[in-house]
Parts: sequence; C-alpha cells; structure tokens
Amino acid sequence: QILPFSTGVIMEPLPNDRIEAGLPTAIADAQPGHWARAAEGIMTTDTLPKAFSAQVQIGGATVSITGISKGAGMIRPNMATMLGFIATDAHIAPALLQPLVKAAADASFNRITIDGDTSTNDCFMLIASRRAAHAEITSLDSADGQALQAALIALAQELAQAIVRDGEGATKFITITVDGGRDEAECKLAAYAIAHSPLVKTAFFASDPNLGRILAAVGYAGIGDLDQGLIDLDLDDVAVVRQGGRLPTYREEDGQRVMKQAEITIRIGLNRGGSSATVWTCDLSHDYVSINADYRS
Repeated sequence: QILPFSTGVIMEPLPNDRIEAGLPTAIADAQPGHWARAAEGIMTTDTLPKAFSAQVQIGGATVSITGISKGAGMIRPNMATMLGFIATDAHIAPALLQPLVKAAADASFNRITIDGDTSTNDCFMLIASRRAAHAEITSLDSADGQALQAALIALAQELAQAIVRDGEGATKFITITVDGGRDEAECKLAAYAIAHSPLVKTAFFASDPNLGRILAAVGYAGIGDLDQGLIDLDLDDVAVVRQGGRLPTYREEDGQRVMKQAEITIRIGLNRGGSSATVWTCDLSHDYVSINADYRS
C-alpha cells in the first residue's frame, strides 16, 4: 500500500519498457542483506543512509519489521521530499495495510519538518509478505493488531526522526510538544508555527533561549481565541513561563545551557483542554543556506 501525504502534481512515470527491462536484474540481486545498499541507493543530499529493523512477538511468532528512508531538505508534510519503505513478514489481512500505513505516517513522517518547504515527490510504502507463523491479523483493534501497529509506528518514527537528524546543515534535534489544547489540530498549529519560524530556528542554532520568538510563534499560529495569560513554556527541565509571564526564578544561563544541547525539548502548555501534539524539527544554520545555494535539482 502506498500512502501519498496529499494530492499533488502527478509526475511523469518511467516508460514501462525501462521498468520491465530492469526487473530481472533487480530480482536476481534481491537478498536479505541488501537493505543497506537500498538505503544508500535512494540518498540525495543525505549524509548517511537511514535504515532500522526490529522484531516483535505476535501470536507466539517472531515478526520482523525493516525499513529505510531518505530525506534531508524540503521536508514538511503535504508534501515532503522524502521516501520511506517498510517491509514486514506479519501475516496481516491486505485490507488492513492502508489504515496501518496511514496510522504510521500520521505518527511519524507527518510530524517532521526541516525547513517548512515541500515538493511533489514523496512516497511511504508498507509491504507485507504474510509469511510469519501466526494467525492472520484481521483487526487492528485486536491484541495482535495493536502490537503490530505499535511496533510499526515506533520503527516509522525512528526513520522519520533520522531524516530530521540529518537535516541539511542541522546541528540540533528539537522536539516540540504542545499540550493542553482543545483539540489536536490547534496543538499542531502551535507546534508547527514554532518549528517553521526562521527566527526561532536560527535562535536554536545560536543557542539563544529567545523566549519572545517562541511565544510570538504560538501567538500567530492561528488559534483565534488563544488566551496568552494561560500559556506555559518549558525548555527541557527548565521552567520558563507560567500563565503568560516569565517566572522570577528563571535564569538566562539555565536557558542557554539547554539551548547548547544537541537535543532540545520545547514544551508549550496552552491550558485550555486535554489534547496534545508533538513534532520534530531542527535548527537552521549557515550550512543550510550554503547547501541550497549551491544545489541545483
């Protein structure tokens, strides 16, 4: 099953004769140990191949899940310049593959952004050989279905996060969590406003705990009746803002300590409901500009 992240421009396909001519060689070269070669083969501006594998016990049998991805720039859902391929031997009903791949995408590849830019070229594919020695999974609500879905989402998140970690010119991996929203949609609005702000992203690169840039992004995210007097902000373990005001106990050096880390967590509390959302992004550096100034697609 192939999941396009959105409708987009339909690209001109390769002629069938070229595809058919290459199939015998591809099939003859198909071996379990060639996942790494496949991961390398789909790289563009990536600096390293991205591949992960996991096993999970389902119905008394060992089920394997292996995936590869590529992407380093023009990354944002709807649509992103990324490719993701996951294969499993789980014995799952074919009709369940589409909802399963959508659930995995929504929790992984649809939660990452590098530069807020998009392209018309992306694909996330889930393949199941159905050879594992367990009873067929006919419902994702069953215990076996839930176990497979959790393992697949975990692997997809590793692949998606690897794209962010390898972002063009990136020096920092940033987790942005917004909770306390009335629904998930408004939490995602605020999270992506922070993740897409060039001013916020350059502050991350400079290790600058610029609270005004972060809070301003939440303010212009598009939540119409947002009450700024309820907002909380934490930088990792450092409490910064409570109920819209900076805490008297907050010290600039504590914020700088967090922002100098290679991995940073930003938490925003809207305090208006019970929903939450998390997205992953990176900083915006001098190297990002250089790479994209020199690169011609």
